[in-house]
Order: sequence, then structure tokens, then C-alpha cells
Amino acid sequence: QVQLVESGGGLVQAGGSLRLSCQASGRTFSSYGMGWFRQAPRKEREFVATISWGGGNTRYVDSVKGRFTISRDNAKNTVYLQMNSLKPEDTAVYYCAASNLPLGTTRGAYAYWGQGTQVTVSS
Repeated sequence: QVQLVESGGGLVQAGGSLRLSCQASGRTFSSYGMGWFRQAPRKEREFVATISWGGGNTRYVDSVKGRFTISRDNAKNTVYLQMNSLKPEDTAVYYCAASNLPLGTTRGAYAYWGQGTQVTVSS
């Protein structure tokens, strides 16, 4: 089992940047595929990005390609989401999740979830 704690959210102007971090507990972090999801008010939680166990493979939702970068540091049990060129439509609660599968893009692929961190982008 793994516990996840996100940080790094906040209020930023459009065009700005934020870096989210997700600290995982446990000794087997490197065996989990990791992902970021987000949920805006009155919308379903949606996939944002995922990274494989070793970090060599990633996938992104089309709306963030070229702007967001997911990465991980297995020595620190941490996964990151670097968000650049932020837009008001990126405003959401961002969740970190861990999966026994690599590169999952659906909620059902993830067994463990953090509590979320709020990202607000003003226009």
C-alpha cells in the first residue's frame, strides 16, 4: 500500500507556471505507475498525465501536451507535474495517483489517491 501527499498548488496568473509534487510513502514507489488527474467544479475527474515505473515513458491528455511535464525521482519517492503556460481552464483540484499498471489513463487503473491540491489560474 502507498500513501500520497500532494503539494505545490496555488493561485497563478494566466501564462504562469507551477510545479506540483506528490510525496509517496512506502518502499516500493518505483514499482508503481504514477499519474496526475484533475477535477474542475461540476466536472468529472479527468486524466492529465502518467509516467511509467522507471520514468522512461509518459502520456498526456491532448489539452496539456507541450505545456505540462510529468517526471519522477524514485530515490525521493516523488512524482512531479511541471505546469507552464497555464490557462484559466486548467483551474481544478489536482490529484496524484498510483497504479500497479504502467501508463494508465483511466481512474479505474489507479488504486491509490492523494487528497488533492487546488490550482487556480486567473485571467
